[in-house]
Amino acid sequence: MRNLFHADTIKENQVQTLNPQSWLQVERGKISKFSSHSPSSIESLIRVAEPPVLPFFKPVDYVEVLAQIHEELESCLPHEKSEVYLLQFQVFRGLGEVKLLQRSLRSAWETATTVYEKLIFGAWLKYEKKGEEPISDLLSSCGKCSQEFRMLGVGPEIPPQGSEAMSSCYLGKIEPSNIIFFRLREEYIACDRQKIADLSPPFNTMLNGCFSESIQEVIDMSENNISTSAMRAICNFSFSGSINELLSLDTLLEILIFANKFCCESLKEACDRKLASLVSSRQDAVDLMECALEENSPVLAASCLQFFLRDLPDCMNDEQVIRIFSTANKQQRFIMAGHASFSLYCLLSEVSMNTNPKSEITASFLEKLVESAVSCRQKQIAFHQLACVRLLRKEYDEAERLFGAAVAAGHIYSVAGLARVACFKGDRHSSYEQLSAVISSFNPLGWMYMERSLYVDGDKKWEDLDKATELDPTLLYPYMFRASFLMRRQSAEAALMEINRILGFKLALDCLELRFCFYLALEDYRSALRDVQAILTLSPDYRMFEGRVASSQLRTLVQEHVEQWTTADCWLQLYERWSAVDDIGSLSVIYQMLEAPDAAKGVLYFRQSLLLLRLNCPEAAMRSLQLARQHAANEHDRLVYEGWILYDTGHCEEGLRKAEESISIQRSFEAFFLKAYALADSSTDPSCSATVISLLENALKCPSDRLRKGQALNNLGSVYVDCGKLDLAADCYISALKIQHTRAHQGLARVHFLKNNRTSAYEEMTKLIEKARNTASAYEKRSEYCDRELTKADLQMVTKLDPLRVYPYRYRAAVLMDSHKETEAIAELTRAIAFKADLHLLHLRAAFHEHIGDVAGALRDCRAALSVDPNHQEMLELHNRVNSQEP
Repeated sequence: MRNLFHADTIKENQVQTLNPQSWLQVERGKISKFSSHSPSSIESLIRVAEPPVLPFFKPVDYVEVLAQIHEELESCLPHEKSEVYLLQFQVFRGLGEVKLLQRSLRSAWETATTVYEKLIFGAWLKYEKKGEEPISDLLSSCGKCSQEFRMLGVGPEIPPQGSEAMSSCYLGKIEPSNIIFFRLREEYIACDRQKIADLSPPFNTMLNGCFSESIQEVIDMSENNISTSAMRAICNFSFSGSINELLSLDTLLEILIFANKFCCESLKEACDRKLASLVSSRQDAVDLMECALEENSPVLAASCLQFFLRDLPDCMNDEQVIRIFSTANKQQRFIMAGHASFSLYCLLSEVSMNTNPKSEITASFLEKLVESAVSCRQKQIAFHQLACVRLLRKEYDEAERLFGAAVAAGHIYSVAGLARVACFKGDRHSSYEQLSAVISSFNPLGWMYMERSLYVDGDKKWEDLDKATELDPTLLYPYMFRASFLMRRQSAEAALMEINRILGFKLALDCLELRFCFYLALEDYRSALRDVQAILTLSPDYRMFEGRVASSQLRTLVQEHVEQWTTADCWLQLYERWSAVDDIGSLSVIYQMLEAPDAAKGVLYFRQSLLLLRLNCPEAAMRSLQLARQHAANEHDRLVYEGWILYDTGHCEEGLRKAEESISIQRSFEAFFLKAYALADSSTDPSCSATVISLLENALKCPSDRLRKGQALNNLGSVYVDCGKLDLAADCYISALKIQHTRAHQGLARVHFLKNNRTSAYEEMTKLIEKARNTASAYEKRSEYCDRELTKADLQMVTKLDPLRVYPYRYRAAVLMDSHKETEAIAELTRAIAFKADLHLLHLRAAFHEHIGDVAGALRDCRAALSVDPNHQEMLELHNRVNSQEP
C-alpha cells in the first residue's frame, strides 16, 4: 500500500521531464560528465518526493494501546475477540510488523464465532498470503490443508432465524373438511387449510379468522406473482417441512419472495438455505446477492459473500460486485455481514487501496467503513483512511474535515494530514504550528519532526530531520532528503554515505532507487546495474521515477554501458561477493546469471531465496523458492525446494518428509542439508545431534559448490560446539574458511572463547569485520569478547550500523541499572521501543519498572509484550507476578 500512497509534492519544483536516455547515450565515448549536466537535469534525476501521510492507525503510544488490547482480550466475551484482534492487526500494520499483523489476523479467524467473521478473516489471511497458494497444494499432497483456503459450509454455521422448522411427516391424503383450493388462473391446487394456516400468522388470520377467505373453499392467488409449480411446492412444504430437491432456481426465488411477503418464516428459512447451497461461482453470487439483500436472506447472502471474498483481489475488477458492496445500505450490510460490517469494509478498503488508492471505488468503500464504525478506535481508523484518500484525490476541504474528525476521535497522527492540507491551501506557517503543538503536547516521535521539517527551510529543516532520525532511525525520508541535498551540492561521497546508512539495515526500494540515480549521475554504471538488478529481484514490476519508467527498461539502458560477464565470470563474482558478505551484490550477480539461456535456473533461484531470507525479505524469498520449484531440473531437486517451501512456512514435519523422499530418489547435498537443518531446528531431543552430524557429513560427501559446502561446514561446526567437541568444531570452521566462507570466523571465535582464549576470539571477529561488507552482527558478537569499554564502543557501532538490533540497547540499559541509574536505564529501552515493538525490550523494561515499584508501568509493558508473543513463558510469569501486586 505504501508504494501506491505517494503524496503530492508540497512545493512544486520546476524540473525538466525525466529522460533516462539522455544520461545513457549508447556510444560510451560520448557520455557527458557529471559536472556538465545542468542543475535542473540533476534535480530531475534525484528528486525526492515528500513522504506520504500513511493510511495507517498510528497511536502516539502504541505500547499503551497494545496493553489495553491485551487486557480487553482477557476480559471480553468470546464473540468480541475477533474485533479486538482486528484492532491489534491495525496497530501492527502501523508499526510495519508483517509477521505480527498476520498472526493477529489468524487469531481473529481462529476466535471468530460467526460465519461472517470466519469468511472475512479467512479471506483476509488468504489475501495477505496471496503468494502462498501453492503451499495449499503442497499440504494437500502431504495429507493436510490450509484451513483458511477451504470453502466453508455456510448453512450449518448460521442458526435458524425464524420459527423452528416443521417436522417431517407422511404426505397423505387431505381430510375433506380441511381441503382448500388455491386458484392460479385456470389451475387449482389442493392444500390443507390448517397446514397452510400454520405457515404464518397472516395465513392463519386469513384462513381461520374473520376474513371472507375463512369460509371459502377456493381462494384466488393469481395476482400474487406465484407459479403453479411454486404454489404446489409450498403446499408440499406445509406437509413435509422440506423443499423439493428438484425445484428450479426460478421456482425457488418465487417461493422465497412469496414466503417473505406472507411472513412464512420456516418456508423462507428452508428456501434461503436451499438457494445458498446452489451458489457455485462468482457469477451465481452476483445473480443472487441482490435477491438475498432485498428478501433479507442471510444464509444466501453469506454464501454469495464467500464467493466474492475468495476471489480477492480479482473480483475488484467486476463492476457488478463493486456495485453491490459500494451501494449497500446499513440494513443490507447487516444481511450480508451481520455485525462484522466494519471488518468486511476494512478488508475491501485494504484491497482497493493496494490496487488504486485514488479510485472512486476506494473512496466508496471507505465511506462505508466510516458508516460502519462504532467504537472510538474504529472511527479513528475509518476517518483517517478516508481522509488520506481524499487528500490524494486533492479534495482538500473534505480531507480537512475527515482528518479533523480523526483527531477529535483521538488519532493524533492525523494532524500530519491537517498540516498537509493547510500547506496545500497556502498556509505553511499554520502547518508548522500544528506540528509544533503536537511535539509540545506529547512525548515526541520521529514522524512529528519529519512532518514539521516539510514546512521549514535551512538549518531548522536539518535540525528537525536529524531529530527525526534520532527518534526513529527507520524513517526513510530524512536519509533520502539529506543524501539528495548533498548530491545536488556535488558532494557525491557524502551523499552515498548517507543513503548507505539506511540501506545498511533496511533494504528499501525507494532508497535503492535513489542510490541507483546517484550512480547514474556519477556514470558508475556497474554499481547502477547492481542496484537496478537488486530492485528487480525484490520487485520484478517495480517502476522508478514516481512510476513513470519500468525498472527493466532502465536496466536495459544501463547494460549498454557495462562490459558483459561470461558465466565463469559471474560465478567468480558471486564467490567474491558471497565471501565478502555483500548480499545486495550477490543478488545482482544471480539476477544476471538467470538471464543466460543455459542457466541452471532451479539452483540459482534457490540461492536467490537464501540471500533474500538473509536480507529479511520473506515474500520475495518465497517467490524465488516457488520459481526454483517451477524450474527444478529433476524430481529430487523439486522435492528439496518443496521441502524448503514447507519448512519456511512452518510445516517442518512435511518439509522433512520431502527431504527423505528426495534422498530415496537421489542422495544429494541439498536433500541431506535440508533434512539436517530442519531436524536441528525442530527437535528438542539432545540425542538428535548425532543424526544431524551424520546428515551433514553425508551432505559434504555429495557434489556441490564451495558456497554451499562452506555453509554445511559452518553448520556442522555449530553442532560440534553444542556437543562440546571443540576441536572438531574448529576443524570445520578452518575448513570453511579455506573455501572462503567468511562467516566461519564467528564460529571459530566462539571456539576460542569456550577455550578461555578471549584475545584470539576478539582477533577472529576483527578478521570478519575487516572482510565483510555488512558488519553490524560481527561488531555485536565481538563485543562479547572484550572489556567493558571496548564492548560499549562495539555496541555503539552496532547501533550506528543497524539501530534495529536490540541487544546493544539491552546491554547499555543493564549497565545503567547496575549503576543504579534507573531512570537512564528505562530511557535507553524506551528510545528503542519507540520504533521497534520487541518482546525482549518490553520484557526488560517491565522488569525494571517492577524493580523500582512502578507496578502500573510494569503491567503495561507485560501486557504489550504478550500482545507481541502471547505464549512467552517468562513474560507470562512476570505478568502474573506483577498482576498480583496491582491494587
